[in-house]
Amino acid sequence: MGLASGGRIGLTEKGVTVVQSLTDINLKINSKERVGLIGCNGAGKSTLLRVLAKVYEPTEGAAQIVGNVGSLIGISLGIDSEATGVENIFMRAALLGIPKKVVEEKLDDLIAFAELDDFINMPVRTYSSGMHMRLAFAVSTMISPEILLMDEWLSVGDKKFNEKAEKRLTSLIENSNILVIASHSRALIENCCTRVVWLENGRIKMDGDPKEVCRMYFG
Repeated sequence: MGLASGGRIGLTEKGVTVVQSLTDINLKINSKERVGLIGCNGAGKSTLLRVLAKVYEPTEGAAQIVGNVGSLIGISLGIDSEATGVENIFMRAALLGIPKKVVEEKLDDLIAFAELDDFINMPVRTYSSGMHMRLAFAVSTMISPEILLMDEWLSVGDKKFNEKAEKRLTSLIENSNILVIASHSRALIENCCTRVVWLENGRIKMDGDPKEVCRMYFG
């Protein structure tokens, strides 16, 4: 495996499998930057986002993150299918670090935004997939972080709800100080970002102007 992966996958002396996802990453992101991460699947985009989110600790070097971080990665994390919509709102908000008092103040607006009506007091297992996503999206976008992390642009629900979701996401991005988003969409990266980092095999291959980097990557 070590030979086949160029040394990225190997074994410790105790026989534990080790995967080296990122190598020699030297990256500084400044205030007001909108950074796009591109690269093929397995390039290290999601791993880098998780390092920035403080989910992963670097095994070498250090990651210095100044400012509160909000992540829109895995928006359904913490949703309990046996609990009601209201119960899930409070549980998911707690995971995001949102105070209970803030949730109580915004609860009616959040329920109205998610368009769940009487279903809000029913177990989530009775929801359709669209209703489930609307609930998860509504709660996840309650955050107002200085550093916003996204793994692809979120698309939830039907066309009508997506229009509301787009406005909410755009407002969230505008109010953040720094945005880091991983995406396979050339149009999104070129329109949304001020800088693009191209990852390949866990290393930075190119870092610069969106149009220039996208031209080299996408062709």
